[in-house]
Amino acid sequence: MRKFLALLASFLFTVPTMYAQAPKRETSAELYHSVQKLNFLGKALYVAAHPDDENTRLISYLSNNVKATTAYLSLTRGDGGQNLIGPELRELLGVLRTQELLAARRIDGGQQFFSRANDFGYSKHPDETLKIWNKEEVLGDVVQIIRTFKPDVIINRFDHRSPGSTHGHHTSSAMLSFEAFDLVNDPKAYPEQLESTEVWQPQRLFFNTSWWFYGSQEKFEKADKSNMLDMDVGVFYPTLGVSNNEIASWASSQHLCQGFGRMTSRGGEKEYIEFLKGEFPKDKTNIFDGINTTWSRVVGGEAIGAILSKLEANFDFTNPATHLPQLLEAHKLISALSDVHWKTIKLQEIEAIIQSASGLFLEASTNTASTNPNNTTAVKIDVLNRSNATITLKSIGLNTIDASLSPKVLLENNKKYDFDLNLTVSASTNFTSPYWLSEKGTMGMYKVADKSLIGKPETPRAFYASFTLDFDGYEITFQKPVVYKYAKRDKGELYQNFEVLPEATARFDDKVVIFANGESKQIAITVKAHKEHIKGEVQFRYSKGWTVDQETKAFEIEKKGDEQIIVFTLSPPDHEDESYISPIIKIDGKLITKELVTIAYDHVPTQSVLLPSEAKVVRLNIQRLGENIGYIMGAGDDVPTSLKQIGYNVIPVDPSSIQAGSLDKFDAVVVGIRGYNVVKELQFKQRFILEYVQNGGNLIVQYNTAGRRSNQFENIAPYPLKLSRDRVTDEDSEVSILAKNHSLVNFPNKIVEKDFEGWVQERGLYFPNEWGAEFTPILAMNDIGESAKKGSLLVAPYGKGNYIYTGISFFRELPAGVSGAYKLFANMLSIGKENVEKKPAVKG
Repeated sequence: MRKFLALLASFLFTVPTMYAQAPKRETSAELYHSVQKLNFLGKALYVAAHPDDENTRLISYLSNNVKATTAYLSLTRGDGGQNLIGPELRELLGVLRTQELLAARRIDGGQQFFSRANDFGYSKHPDETLKIWNKEEVLGDVVQIIRTFKPDVIINRFDHRSPGSTHGHHTSSAMLSFEAFDLVNDPKAYPEQLESTEVWQPQRLFFNTSWWFYGSQEKFEKADKSNMLDMDVGVFYPTLGVSNNEIASWASSQHLCQGFGRMTSRGGEKEYIEFLKGEFPKDKTNIFDGINTTWSRVVGGEAIGAILSKLEANFDFTNPATHLPQLLEAHKLISALSDVHWKTIKLQEIEAIIQSASGLFLEASTNTASTNPNNTTAVKIDVLNRSNATITLKSIGLNTIDASLSPKVLLENNKKYDFDLNLTVSASTNFTSPYWLSEKGTMGMYKVADKSLIGKPETPRAFYASFTLDFDGYEITFQKPVVYKYAKRDKGELYQNFEVLPEATARFDDKVVIFANGESKQIAITVKAHKEHIKGEVQFRYSKGWTVDQETKAFEIEKKGDEQIIVFTLSPPDHEDESYISPIIKIDGKLITKELVTIAYDHVPTQSVLLPSEAKVVRLNIQRLGENIGYIMGAGDDVPTSLKQIGYNVIPVDPSSIQAGSLDKFDAVVVGIRGYNVVKELQFKQRFILEYVQNGGNLIVQYNTAGRRSNQFENIAPYPLKLSRDRVTDEDSEVSILAKNHSLVNFPNKIVEKDFEGWVQERGLYFPNEWGAEFTPILAMNDIGESAKKGSLLVAPYGKGNYIYTGISFFRELPAGVSGAYKLFANMLSIGKENVEKKPAVKG
């Protein structure tokens, strides 16, 4: 039985996250759980800065134990971080992390909100953060989200009183929440919001503290806790067969691109929240003490509460459909409420419960993943009543013109009914894409023209089917999004969002093209069809000084989903230059300038992102020596592609294949970012890697993390080397060349101050702050108000070769086409090769 419960829990909490568009399947136990939540009218909002900042233990506890409607407000979408599972960075990483947060919320029972703040990378102080973010706009977003969600309780993840002690985004999230607590009830604050929402006053504000904020367990044990509440968030839920901390572990493990997959935990676990503002609860064990969380908080609600309390007390787990009369009566009373806020929320909850209790299956699906504006798609409708309840299907409709049926059929128990409708997409329908990426924003803020979208985690789905059902004389209309349903032989039945795409999109496979000399290059543009039988032409757009063999070329594609590659020959100018190229697709007088990026992982729904199609072209006067580069991938980066751009033969190295002499064929070996953190096998292969250096090879180790979450192998260098959390976040900070005569800044390219212009996001991170005398520091750099950091680039001879450690963010700079970064990296690869014969090319 215990094994069965474990398997059941695993099924209940993992299947919905892998295939999130699939119909929700509730057991009787989960249905009872939903009834308990329906009978609780209290709200809590958790506030922090990034995906993964949220405390899933507390969110799950409030949602599943207290039964409160609970949400997480992440001010950013995590765009500035790294990706451990794929190539997505910046805005694409933000899309992925958005979906991982939604996957986490589907498990812990919370909702998800975002502001327009863009995660621009690490910030050392909230003053910098709030300047880049535009404080007034982000504060307005927080105010609007609180006014719309109407939480009774707000909990900050971070301490607003500690600027400069942690990530500036962290402290800023708490500072903005603290300030918004008083503004939300002030009609003079952001008055334009009151056209669509109203003022609101939360009852209390907390800070989710812990020993970590005090520096040690010992200090926290001695701290005055008279102003704190504590909760045991390790509670066990018998009806679900799992504990709260197990649910929390599954939820946080959805942050896979950040390496948060982890073991589940069980047993008692305390969480502490420090009171900051509002009314302090008399009962320190109850975060909602003194707040009316019963149905009596709304006019006309007491009768609803009486019905639901009786239903909850006498719930029939073997046949929940017996409760349909009470549920329908409660639905009728909720529909009559004058409180629009709670009416809207509770109608959505009770309609989901009615559907589950009656075993109703309502689905609208297509056999295609996408359509185009001004097009028609067939939609298959499935209806099934799996109970003895008297239910009549009165009508079915799509939210498009003339797409409805009125079958008026009595739904027999367990008999499947199929219908067909045609969905006509108007010419004015917007394409499917994340709404916050539809217009170009700033470094710190996304631009959102439609203010009603602010706070929403994703773009609302465009198409829904409405099912009007008569329950023995009482009508309810249910809405279901139109989905794409299909099957794969190795995965079974799958669901995806049904999307609207242009007739065709075009992309450059290489987002940066480096011209290391004056020779022309062939530039491939891949045109993908999102409609059958399309033909048109592609115009190649380029800047003054560059030339192309032919400005326009025709294409024709028969099958939807097929691609055609069109090749143009681009010639660079004689001088160094950076500019952009882009394709324009012309079909029947329409111009399309977008590329489609698909983000597909099993743990989140597939995402379609439409972005401006362009590539950066860089004419460099760059010299390099060496030919064959071995690359050991770490946490994932696109540096190998960048090195190929300047003519290197880059060969992936499988760490398991490394043995004595196996690396000797390479002119240099590069270890990808966080290699010693994430590739455990490297610690067993380190002696062979260092032997390669000792015998005359060049080894470049890119940054590894240091700190409590790192799994760093200590002996990553042949000499003493201590990593720190030192970093330089200002990409425009001044850089000084310390070792002016060293070959790293002189051969084969002369590195000058200009080479540190035009960098993106940051200079670097996790610089060593202690190293052996064998190392030579090459550069010094620092953020404003800080001492110079000299550990960004260290080199030491080892035997006949050279060992280089660098925390410079080449993984960002090279894919962005930063000229100076290419020259510096080429010098690192060329070190010691002034008089070395060229090795023959090797195959991967």
